[in-house]
Amino acid sequence: MKRRILLAEDEEHLLKTIRLNLEMEGYDVLAVIDGSSAVRAFEPGGFDLVILDVMLPLMNGFEICQAIRKQDTAVPVLFLTAKAAGEDKVQGLRIGADDYLTKPFNLEEFLLRVQNLLKRSTRRAHEPQLSPQFTFGRNRIDFATFEATGNGKTWPLTKREAELLRLLIDKKGEVVSRDLILESLWNDDALPTARTIDNYILNYRKYFEENPRNPRHFHSVRGVGYKFTE
Repeated sequence: MKRRILLAEDEEHLLKTIRLNLEMEGYDVLAVIDGSSAVRAFEPGGFDLVILDVMLPLMNGFEICQAIRKQDTAVPVLFLTAKAAGEDKVQGLRIGADDYLTKPFNLEEFLLRVQNLLKRSTRRAHEPQLSPQFTFGRNRIDFATFEATGNGKTWPLTKREAELLRLLIDKKGEVVSRDLILESLWNDDALPTARTIDNYILNYRKYFEENPRNPRHFHSVRGVGYKFTE
């Protein structure tokens, strides 16, 4: 069965070029030219990937992504845009995008990013799914709304924070290697350092641990990886 892609791009020439190349790769592409059409076309489980320009008529890509995430937290979202400022990329990733590619772009790189996102999507589809909400101690994580509650406070999670939490909780009691985390959550061209993952764990301790210096839930195993325990 062909993988289905929703493409929202208002530059007609670029839209035709992207759609043609995706179809030549064997994908089934539904292309729209404005934000409202993208939101109307989207249906949970109906697409394997969503590709969004940011500057679209009627609704911008960020607004579309937020609307999609209210319905589907799993489908990969790739922003393809001329907005190259660092704060724009951070905003896109924070509201739930999986990748961000700026124009002008290399077509081969674009197709590789699409392929990588679809591979990760396929792998996750075959993994056992957690309940949308998970509670441990006095803490609660809502994977549907990307919200967490701990130490009497509630705050929004980024998609990457939620994904790493899911991975650790799904394998609770096991040591999860850095290699597995990188393979599961990061693109090959945007691999973080070990310190980056350490910072996520430190943040989780601040969020959820009564005593971050003596963690009960989020543990680092030197030279190997990380472990979650209830």
